[in-house]
Amino acid sequence: MINNPQSGHLDFLNGDEAVAYGAKLCRPQVIAVYPITPQTIVVEKLSEFVANNQMTCEYIHVESEHSAMCAAMGASLVGARPFTATSSQGLAYMHEMLHYVSGSRFPIVMMNANRTLAAPWNIFGDQRDSLSQRDTGWIQVYVENGQEALDMIIQAYAVAEHDRVYTPVMVNLDGFVNTHTFELVRIPEQHEVDEFLPPFKSRNAIDFDHPRSFCMTASTEWNMEFRYQQQEAMNQAREVIAEVDKRFGDRFGRYYGGLLEEIRCEDAEVVLVGLGSVVGTSRIVVERLRNRGLKVGLVKLRFYRPFPKEYFKRLGSRVKAVGVIDRDISFGYEGAVASDIKSALASAGQCPKAIDFIAGIAGRDIAKEHIEEMYAKLYRFAERKDEEELQFIGLRW
Repeated sequence: MINNPQSGHLDFLNGDEAVAYGAKLCRPQVIAVYPITPQTIVVEKLSEFVANNQMTCEYIHVESEHSAMCAAMGASLVGARPFTATSSQGLAYMHEMLHYVSGSRFPIVMMNANRTLAAPWNIFGDQRDSLSQRDTGWIQVYVENGQEALDMIIQAYAVAEHDRVYTPVMVNLDGFVNTHTFELVRIPEQHEVDEFLPPFKSRNAIDFDHPRSFCMTASTEWNMEFRYQQQEAMNQAREVIAEVDKRFGDRFGRYYGGLLEEIRCEDAEVVLVGLGSVVGTSRIVVERLRNRGLKVGLVKLRFYRPFPKEYFKRLGSRVKAVGVIDRDISFGYEGAVASDIKSALASAGQCPKAIDFIAGIAGRDIAKEHIEEMYAKLYRFAERKDEEELQFIGLRW
């Protein structure tokens, strides 16, 4: 039952501002920041909230992204709720600390503005930065628009701080396409968010009455058991993500489907899988092709970690061909997302044909015509016509 789908008020925000409002509503006690394009608006907006006494927290402007994650970890270590944000080279600079945070089970929430990695230097968006951090032990979610960005910051804390999870969450927005695009965003009422997300009471903080060790050395005898616990927490997160999404939707009237969302897949012959902003464009193309009588579908992969393996195993028995829009490539092989999807499809024993479409690198536009081209290639591939399994879309030659 929806509590009040019209609660709060509408404002005209870009994605970065939506993240800042989402963070504000979560009442973090420590914000550790270092600006980097195209994330800077997030930390600037938060600094305005603090300066105008609209937030009560410690706002720490550190000297680097590595230090920002160190400060966030220190805050979590003493039982505070921290927030930080970064992008691209900044995320890469945090790499060491990402492992420390997840391995120590600190439920930090961080926004990442997806931007390509240098060199060549470029400030525009693809998902190479976050996907390169796949194995750091962070939950990763990719949002489609500003409203989802705001809502997912709130949901991210509810997931990260859940007793069955205690794992950090990275909320990813496509650089400039999401971070700088303005749209109407509904901002929930503070009291409703307070009811949904109560104050953080850490079970993993320094307590002088009950001493414990943090960031300690674990010998060969016990180290693997720590990794097993991290894996089990990720497995538990699958259910928690669905539960939190349901609870959020019941209260605020916006449901996102948990790990993923299916669009027109009930009778689809071929499907595309996408992450982030490209899903919005793809929705339009799906309806256009459906009106022409083509049975095409779309899967919005929201969470890359934990990965919805069981869903893709089932999908393999329903469709003739699967395409993956990868805004990333693991040089010498294929896109990271495609590798995981193809592995899941193959594990079902009935593996449909699959094409990895490398597109949108460094902000290259993924036009509706490109998406139509991908569907056409999937149909040809399903009919056993020659198509390369790895294709770059929109190359200049």
